[in-house]
Amino acid sequence: MPQKVVTRFAPSPTGYLHVGGARTALFNWLWARRNSGTFILRIEDTDQKRNTLTATKQVMDDLRWLGIEWDEGPEVGGPNGPYLQSQRMDIYEKYIRQLIDEKKAYYCFETSQELDELREEAEADKKGFSYKRPEKFPTHEDAQKAREEGRPVTVRFAVPQDKPVVVNDVIRGEITFAPSDISDFIIQKSDGFPTYNFACVIDDHLMKVTHIIRGQEHLNNTPGQQTLWIALGFGELPKYAHMSVTISESGGKLSKRERPAALRTAIKAMPDIDLDTLASVGGISRQELDAFLEAKSTPDMPIINNIAEYLKVPLPEINIVDFSKSGYIPETMVNFLALLGWNPGDSREIMKIDELVEAFDVSRLTKSNSLFDRQKLVAFNTEHLKMVPREKLLGYFKAYLKEIDSPVSKTDDETLLRIIKLCEGARTLADIERKSRFLFLSNEEITYEQKAIEKVLLKGDGFNILKTIRSRIETQTPVDAQNIEAMLMKLAEEKKIGLGKVAQPLRVALCGSTISISIFEAVEMLGKENTLARIDKTIKVVEGKAAIGGF
Repeated sequence: MPQKVVTRFAPSPTGYLHVGGARTALFNWLWARRNSGTFILRIEDTDQKRNTLTATKQVMDDLRWLGIEWDEGPEVGGPNGPYLQSQRMDIYEKYIRQLIDEKKAYYCFETSQELDELREEAEADKKGFSYKRPEKFPTHEDAQKAREEGRPVTVRFAVPQDKPVVVNDVIRGEITFAPSDISDFIIQKSDGFPTYNFACVIDDHLMKVTHIIRGQEHLNNTPGQQTLWIALGFGELPKYAHMSVTISESGGKLSKRERPAALRTAIKAMPDIDLDTLASVGGISRQELDAFLEAKSTPDMPIINNIAEYLKVPLPEINIVDFSKSGYIPETMVNFLALLGWNPGDSREIMKIDELVEAFDVSRLTKSNSLFDRQKLVAFNTEHLKMVPREKLLGYFKAYLKEIDSPVSKTDDETLLRIIKLCEGARTLADIERKSRFLFLSNEEITYEQKAIEKVLLKGDGFNILKTIRSRIETQTPVDAQNIEAMLMKLAEEKKIGLGKVAQPLRVALCGSTISISIFEAVEMLGKENTLARIDKTIKVVEGKAAIGGF
């Protein structure tokens, strides 16, 4: 009987869910669903200095936003819990003790300074650092004495040196590692917490994981983890698949560091910036801000986002939550991420989730790097916005409006559905919000783009056309989309110009820019009184600015 497929996603919650992590989660989820298997979410939170509860919640929120639900894990439970590694300490201690008792692991007492000195010696001798295994392993009593003396006590795994380590990778085939290239590595830190390379082996075995699909950067961890698995007598190894790297359009690896780096560059280009105020905006000390600007440390992502928002600095989307706030929908992200390093074996690109599940096979994961093509992502989103049922799209739009605290969120569902229909062909939810936002601002809140005023109202006959439109709207009854369209078309015929030359002056007056929903519908939704008030305001602004040379 075939073994039941069990996959897992095991993030370390030190920040938001990066698109690379989301792709890893997606591939593991797809493979489990394709085989009617089990998908586990496990939180690897043993790095007590860097892990945060906020990041853990955000990771889970982002997975759920994508539609990646786990069968076992936090908030769900399951037969193999706990699913936070920090709650599994007694389990790890049992296996640490087993390895020590079997002489397969040993205590070490070096301080960080002493280890640094050993590394410097190896570097001076032009050798790679490899920890020298003691001829006689320290006893439990030796470890206790070292603790009492205030020395750090760690545990290292004694990597077998008798034969090469062969990793059978689903994507890359057979890869052989010389045992001499695998130094005895730490499996328990001086604070008592296990290291990643140890805890994940224990958990994968106890959770009956059959397939480990993860990024290429983990390939060098695999031989050590595999030898640990064998040393512990865990039986048949899981199947490994190490995915290709996703690169950004700049050519480097798509990295979560891009957002902080972009903000740092922007701040340095502002010579007169008040750094004390900036630190206050971020909720950090001036010293912490200085360290960030000197690239010595990186604040948590909410701090980066707050400072960027205050400075109105656009940052590249890197984390899943960034794409959500930019107006992408889950179907788009799932479809796009699935095609980064995998293909269905045919020419399909736009695919629904059930199609992805049916087609997914780890054997079709590719070795070559994949490009995170943002133009392609926008094209995917444009298509998926057309495909999603209107009621579901309404739900996405309402959640988006709430997320960005848009004034559009104050209206009713009927109006939102009308706006969505008027914005058919939009690229993102942000486009829909941007085209309709002016409808929900007070007349006093409308501001004008200088280029729009100059191009539409100060060149040609635009300003006079706007005055003519005003006089005709004032006498028109009723002021609805159909009548406004007829009126503007008649005016265009009279002027012997295109409809756009007539519509744009009105658009600029109503929303302050050259982009909006249908101008006919806009007038109807604003109503006669607001429409006339905005035209009057525009005329006053243009006449006043022109008089003093403001444009």
